[in-house]
Amino acid sequence: MGTSDIREPIQKRSIEKKEKIIEAGFELICKQGYHNTNTAEIAKAAGVSTGIVYQYFEDKRDIFICGLEKYADNIFYPMPNFPDKKINKKDFPKILENMINSYIENHKLSESAHQEIMAMTHSDEKVSYYFYKREMEITTKIAEYLKDNGYNTRNLTEKVHLMIGMIDNLCHEIVYHKHSELDYDSMKKIVIESILTLFK
Repeated sequence: MGTSDIREPIQKRSIEKKEKIIEAGFELICKQGYHNTNTAEIAKAAGVSTGIVYQYFEDKRDIFICGLEKYADNIFYPMPNFPDKKINKKDFPKILENMINSYIENHKLSESAHQEIMAMTHSDEKVSYYFYKREMEITTKIAEYLKDNGYNTRNLTEKVHLMIGMIDNLCHEIVYHKHSELDYDSMKKIVIESILTLFK
């Protein structure tokens, strides 16, 4: 079946069926690994026939990409919940701490998914581009938020990008690397202090 044969469901039941395939496929691929999962297994997990899967998707990669777009923001780059009102700069350390804690919890929820998707970013151009695009969207949003709250705009986007990198690395260290020789509470404080220094 070619790309032109793929159909977009209109009826509620068909839409729900497609969503079920995405959910089951993404979960299975993240659990077993992309190369250890086939379309028949995804169909079985979703409770549909393989033929139904090919009505909505070209292949398992297509399912994985749809799942990535639907679920991966919660795992990798959850959009920070900033206060709607203007913030006092003295509240910024607490906002950073909450942001870091949120990222850590999201990473803990889907350790196997995180590892599988990170491997895919090195081998699949579309997966890699998704993360490039999402990271820059969040960088821009945070930069605009800080600008609206009176922070120095000089190299603001670059500083935010560095901030996201530091937080992401800290999350990986705490959730995946788990070095017993390191004091993670101290490391978290150092990251927050370093970020605050960036925005002085």
